[in-house]
Formats: sequence, structure tokens, C-alpha cells
Amino acid sequence: MKGVMRFGKKGKLSSRYVGPYQILKHVGKVAYELDLPNELALVHLVFHVSMIKKCIGDTTSVIPLEGLGVDKSLSYEEVPVEILNRQVKRLRNKEIASVKGLWKNHLVQGSTWEAEADMKSRYPHLFPSTPTLD
Repeated sequence: MKGVMRFGKKGKLSSRYVGPYQILKHVGKVAYELDLPNELALVHLVFHVSMIKKCIGDTTSVIPLEGLGVDKSLSYEEVPVEILNRQVKRLRNKEIASVKGLWKNHLVQGSTWEAEADMKSRYPHLFPSTPTLD
């Protein structure tokens, strides 16, 4: 399903880290049990060490869970907030229009270039209506 992100799914807009959460105990040689909130009750509490990042206080890489809108399948829908820029790439015999979209729950550094026609069809409210010449 396009536009829906899941934790752990790789993609250009998938969240890398959600947290920070406290480590409760060391499980085995390479696993830790975390203290997760009630919103993540369906997630298994034990994580491999490769899935955990030491929290050094860099709050720019952490997405707050409260306003995220995570549903029961642990996914959320990415929606664009505004269009930041527009460009037209010229190939040999055609032009491709792209827009740079700022996405909800992402900083300006997380904005991505998308096809303008695709964005207009999915999110027409972001584009001002242009008067037609009659």
C-alpha cells in the first residue's frame, strides 16, 4: 500500500528511530528488553543490538510517537504539508515536472522530490487553482 509506512520497512520516508526508551535488562548476548509505552503494546519488547541506537541527545533523528497517529498494525500514513519548490527537468524530447514536498512528521531535510502529476492527482489541495482562459 503506497503512502503507508511501517516500522522497520526500508524506504526514503520510513522512520529510522522512534524513542528514546529505557533499557530494562540485557537478554542473552546480543539482545535488550526495552520499556515501551502502551501505544506500542503489540511490539515485542526484546530487540537485537543492531536495531538500537545509543541516544546521545540528537533529537533531530527521533520522531515523537504522540502525534504520529500509529494504528493497530503499527503503521501510519505520510501526508504532505506543503510544496517547497518546483523544477522541470528537460530530457531529449520531453520535460518532467517535479515538486519538492514537505511531509508531516519530517523536517525540511526530509523533504523529497516527487512527480508533479502524481502529487496533483493524490493531493490537489496543495496546488493553487489556476484560472482557465475561456
